[in-house]
Amino acid sequence: MAQDDRVLLTVLLHHDQSKTLDEIMAHLKKTGFYRDFPPEGSELVSWVVAMSYGFIIYLRVRPDGLRALNRFMEQKAWGTFRYEVFPSYDFAPIAAQLKKDHA
Repeated sequence: MAQDDRVLLTVLLHHDQSKTLDEIMAHLKKTGFYRDFPPEGSELVSWVVAMSYGFIIYLRVRPDGLRALNRFMEQKAWGTFRYEVFPSYDFAPIAAQLKKDHA
């Protein structure tokens, strides 16, 4: 079995609150953001709305796909979102073990 070399990324998209929702949606339609997301080479793990903030998205990406993800965001998300990305990992199994260890 081949080792999975993908990394988990947390992508934060904070709405530009100087724009109306209609303006945001028009820009995203023009750039094809929703049509093309996630970019090729990225796997969508989770996508949630944080009210009054924007989106919190988890993606799995191979290291050689980071540039494509960054270019996608620069071309399609800028102008409607502030964009941040953080390397991440699933802490739930560790927390479960800590709960047992600390019981």
